[in-house]
Amino acid sequence: MPYWRLHYHFIWTTVERSPWLDDQLRPLVYRSIYARAKRLAVIVHQVGGVEDHVHVVASVPPKLAVAECVGQIKGASSHTANHWLGVSSAFGWESGYGAVSLGEGSLPSVIAYVRHQREHHARGSVIQVYEHVGAADGAGATSHGVPG
Repeated sequence: MPYWRLHYHFIWTTVERSPWLDDQLRPLVYRSIYARAKRLAVIVHQVGGVEDHVHVVASVPPKLAVAECVGQIKGASSHTANHWLGVSSAFGWESGYGAVSLGEGSLPSVIAYVRHQREHHARGSVIQVYEHVGAADGAGATSHGVPG
């Protein structure tokens, strides 16, 4: 097995940023994220978020493309949510996502950031580079430095 340390911060949103991830659905979606990641041999360090989006800090093995990883996890979690809701397509994720690669040294601080998402959003202390999900919100227009 090769040696690898490939860490990422991912974020994606519910369709139209609808507040689906309430106190009942959120834990189910998070468990689904962990379960699919385990099947993919992805190490999930932390999952967090608020009602309309989710953050995942994960280490992705080099044999798995980032887009495939995110697609698999999003697909499995939306399927689980819809199954629990008893409908076929009420809950969904937007097609885009944000991904930031992380150095080993920043991993603990990003894990803490994701763990405390609800507090960050309540206080207005979000870190913008970790909140971008695609070109529509301005990501990709400029390069951003990742806080250490």
